[in-house]
Amino acid sequence: MSTLGNPAIFKAYDIRGLYGEEIDESTALAIGRAFARVIAALEDKSPAELRLGLGRDMRLTAPGMAAAYRDGMCSEGAKVLDAGMVGTEMLYYLVGSRELDGGLMCTASHNPKAYTGVKLVGRGALALSGDAGIGDVRDRIADGLGDPPGGGSVEEVSIYDEFQEAALKFIDAAAIKPLRVVVDGGNGMAGRMVGPLLERLGLDLIKAYWEPDGNFPDHEPNPMLPKNREFIMGEVVKREADLGIAWDGDADRCFFIDEQGAFVDGDFLTALLTESMIAKEKRPPTPTVLYDVRASRAVADVARKAGGQALINRVGHAFFKARMRKEHAAFGGEVSGHYYFRDFYCADSGTLPALLILELLSQRGARMSELLEPFRSHYFISGEINSEVEDPAAKLEELAERYQDGKQTRLDGVSVDYDDWHFNVRSSNTEPLLRLCVESLQSREHMEAKRDELLGVIRR
Repeated sequence: MSTLGNPAIFKAYDIRGLYGEEIDESTALAIGRAFARVIAALEDKSPAELRLGLGRDMRLTAPGMAAAYRDGMCSEGAKVLDAGMVGTEMLYYLVGSRELDGGLMCTASHNPKAYTGVKLVGRGALALSGDAGIGDVRDRIADGLGDPPGGGSVEEVSIYDEFQEAALKFIDAAAIKPLRVVVDGGNGMAGRMVGPLLERLGLDLIKAYWEPDGNFPDHEPNPMLPKNREFIMGEVVKREADLGIAWDGDADRCFFIDEQGAFVDGDFLTALLTESMIAKEKRPPTPTVLYDVRASRAVADVARKAGGQALINRVGHAFFKARMRKEHAAFGGEVSGHYYFRDFYCADSGTLPALLILELLSQRGARMSELLEPFRSHYFISGEINSEVEDPAAKLEELAERYQDGKQTRLDGVSVDYDDWHFNVRSSNTEPLLRLCVESLQSREHMEAKRDELLGVIRR
């Protein structure tokens, strides 16, 4: 394998590939070196002046890969603050709270066991992306890095206690009732990161796959796939629990199951968190939240009713984090389970949504299904549907022409709005796919008819 590895590992929002086939320690060393140089250029400093954070998840390859990233950054002269095995948002917290120049998280998130990867952020935990930073890392490696100057250093830091104290400040811990909650950590980082907080809240916890284990002996750490949440859905009903919460591998996303065993769509979870965060907002002017182009109109309706405003945004954490700063938005939510908080460095968190929903349920004295009923009975959503097409760009234009009588926007793909329904179609960043989301404000039958109509155009 060349030092660069497979160029396809450089994705839109991270670097990720099969360990040993597409990326290994030699690639990691080069990424660490190039990352230090890219951050140095962004900060207008020499690499020797940088302070960079480092974290790793529980994957079997993570210790060796993280050591290689660390050696790469140090070989360029940077000082590395190594937090050891942490959840991804803890690396964001380290970078934000210590005012570091940037940080590198060794993780493949929700991917299967064979994968490894890295998430990169700059100052303030602002994500690097393929368009801004990740491509520069790739290009610097491809151009050749030469001999390293050396001279860096490492400081090992422990941030669990301070991270958990910071997270608790988002809620009134005394308000939490002793709810029965099934938690599924997917053998990822949630048990270690969020577990101690949930224990402190006096909950009746039913733990599953709670210990970090890079072998993932039970199921892949990806609750977005229906097969991976079958267990927790059944367990919530079986145990007569008030709520189920499942996390992905690096625990920066969490997913909810109501007391009836039904999955909570990210659109509606965003709406609930919008209500919660606007209620907590004390700062003028009008509180602002962000939601993505795929999402239900429920988010904007809830924000307006709560006295705030909701702004629509491009999909992707780099776009959300940048816009959060620009708009000084209190909160942002994506239907994929990424939830961002201004007072958490505009970073996404799998801890804060869990705490906030537990607080909301306790304060309202309501069941989760009761909080969701106004959304489920008035907003009929399709979820994201993927279709493989030969020419995604041409198909987008065909859809725009066919539905030209609707209000069209091109913020991210093509969005078309009518009074009682709307849809968004986007191209995949990495595959010849179109991704469709449809919503009707009439009925589920109306949504399904429009969904089938659109798929008929897309797939012919």
